[in-house]
Amino acid sequence: MTMSTILFELGCEELPPKSLKPLRDALQASVTEQLNEAEISFDSIKAFAAPRRLALQIQGIGDKQPDRSEQKRGPAIKAAFDADGNPTRAAMGFAKGLGIEASELITINTDKGDYVGYEQTIQGQATTELLPAIFQTALDKLPIAKRMRAGSSRNEFVRPVQWAVLMQDSTVIDTTIQGHQTGTQTRGHRFHSPDYHNIAHANDYEELLSGLKVVADFDKRQMLIKNQVKALADEVNSDAIVPQALLDEVTALVDFPIALRASFEARFLQVPQEALISTMQADQKYFCLTDKEGKLQPYFIFITNIESKDPNQIIEGNEKVVRPRLADAEFFFLQDQKQPLFALTESLKNRVFQDKLGTIWEKSERIAKLAAFIAALMQQQGQQISIDETVRAGILSKADLASSLVGEYPELQGIAGTYYARLNNEPEAVATSLEEQYLPKFSGDVLPQTPIGICLALADRLDTLVGIFAIDQAPTGSKDPFSLRRSAIGILRILIEKQLPINLVALVEQAIKNYTTEEGSKIAKMGDTFTQVIAFLNSRYRAMYTEQGVSVDTIQAVQAINPHMPLDFDQRIRAVQAFSELSQASMLADSNKRVANILAKSEVSVADNVDETLLSESAEQNLYASVQQAQTAVQPLLEQADYTQVLQTLASLDEPLTQFFDNVMVNNEDVALKNNRLALLKQVRALFLTVADISELQL
Repeated sequence: MTMSTILFELGCEELPPKSLKPLRDALQASVTEQLNEAEISFDSIKAFAAPRRLALQIQGIGDKQPDRSEQKRGPAIKAAFDADGNPTRAAMGFAKGLGIEASELITINTDKGDYVGYEQTIQGQATTELLPAIFQTALDKLPIAKRMRAGSSRNEFVRPVQWAVLMQDSTVIDTTIQGHQTGTQTRGHRFHSPDYHNIAHANDYEELLSGLKVVADFDKRQMLIKNQVKALADEVNSDAIVPQALLDEVTALVDFPIALRASFEARFLQVPQEALISTMQADQKYFCLTDKEGKLQPYFIFITNIESKDPNQIIEGNEKVVRPRLADAEFFFLQDQKQPLFALTESLKNRVFQDKLGTIWEKSERIAKLAAFIAALMQQQGQQISIDETVRAGILSKADLASSLVGEYPELQGIAGTYYARLNNEPEAVATSLEEQYLPKFSGDVLPQTPIGICLALADRLDTLVGIFAIDQAPTGSKDPFSLRRSAIGILRILIEKQLPINLVALVEQAIKNYTTEEGSKIAKMGDTFTQVIAFLNSRYRAMYTEQGVSVDTIQAVQAINPHMPLDFDQRIRAVQAFSELSQASMLADSNKRVANILAKSEVSVADNVDETLLSESAEQNLYASVQQAQTAVQPLLEQADYTQVLQTLASLDEPLTQFFDNVMVNNEDVALKNNRLALLKQVRALFLTVADISELQL
């Protein structure tokens, strides 16, 4: 079998930069899958993607599919031959259909009897015959939201197609792809080398293009950009901000990347740097520079696609373009400062938070109340926090939504508030909390650090959660327009990771109360809302802990006893995890299942107390003694919520419980004995349930 190299290239108008990498990956995945399905062997497949091309190079590809033999099964032997062994019409018809003589038929033995049949060899098709359809199918399946047609052509693609290459080693595989006749001609860089060039051999592709000023390999281009950006940043002793999505987009915009550094006036640095960074990244695709402390420097780096004889002209051009953008941000920033932050809250009275839930101003009043309630709980637990400052922060929490800066850069909500609060000389604790109220923004994000920030972050999320459930807009399926799932996990994470022993029931009740004003409550069904919100919060534990690698049965064991305090829930989870590692764990989990089943089947209500005089067998006397010891030992541990130690202590019940089940008949005919034994098992069960229902464990 001969091995060769296949080269496929589709040349287009500039492809959409945000989709270039996904298109490359989808093309490679689809072709790989189809080659495997067709059983065509190959050594390697490499994808290329640049602004005007998608390409694949397949090396060491087999020239055809393997031959395969196929069995055709005909009628049963009984029906195929008559008593004299001559073929019947059924057999002759079957043979004729296959174009063979009846004498060439063979017997096929199956477990359902014997049949006549025929074994034929099906020749594998040539790779070159199969490839055109494979590439066209892959192109048709690409994830393109909106396909375009060029002129009068019927062929649709994400951008107008200009040329197509399909070759095996040095010869063309003659076909039509996306309406273009395939050839061996490619084009280089749009400016430096726009003409068609002949590809002599499929293996020359990358090298030929690099001579035509096109770095065809996306990942190589990306490395070039990263290295150049770092070198230019190092020259001014700075770090470049390089978000992956921006880096991918810039890599997709250039064939031949050249990084240049430019600067802007230092006076713009008084503007919140988040606004400057936002505009430079989003509008200009620039990489911003900061000092080692993360403070913005008056430079930026941009990537050009042209090797210029006079780079200074390009640099000046970019400086000219960015200046009005920065001046806009500066204008909004100065405009906002003409009145204090508090004055902006006035216009929140006309801004709707949600039709049925009132204005954003009303929401900030509720946040202030709920945050103050949480602050009071934190004070009782010995935390330093001022209730007055918490209320002030709550009232100011949404003020920056009315600012010009946030109007222009919505991602600055909270951040702008913190800047303006500092400029207004609000207490530092108030100012910092305005930015922290939105944390965590995404899964695994940092949490608010300051006590007031924690109060606002909890209050804001709880208020939204309760309000949206109250008006029946709870998330369904994949729809969650208010990001309530993320909010709920945020609430749980803050209470757990900030070690706050606060009860969800108290928080949700308070959040519901705050919806009541002189005109009455905005919440019609308070009881239902309460039940639904608590259930929703409890249901988020599973997503949160499975992400941390906790097994589902561990989570279920804790959920079975329904703790209302997230911090307490977490301590129980850790205890059950540690318990699962013990050698006695699986026996105890099984014993607990037995105990639970026996108690569930009991028709009478089981007494709480055991009558010692009725304990006749030594195994039940031992178990009772062990239970009493355990009760005494775990009491102080439970008061300190040291659940891990509780379960370690209860591990000592393993032996006595096993002995009890081996030697004692619970369902004794003597009712008094039976009920007493049930009471003993109830005490065993109660001991374990002080931490979690370990009968749920699958060990």
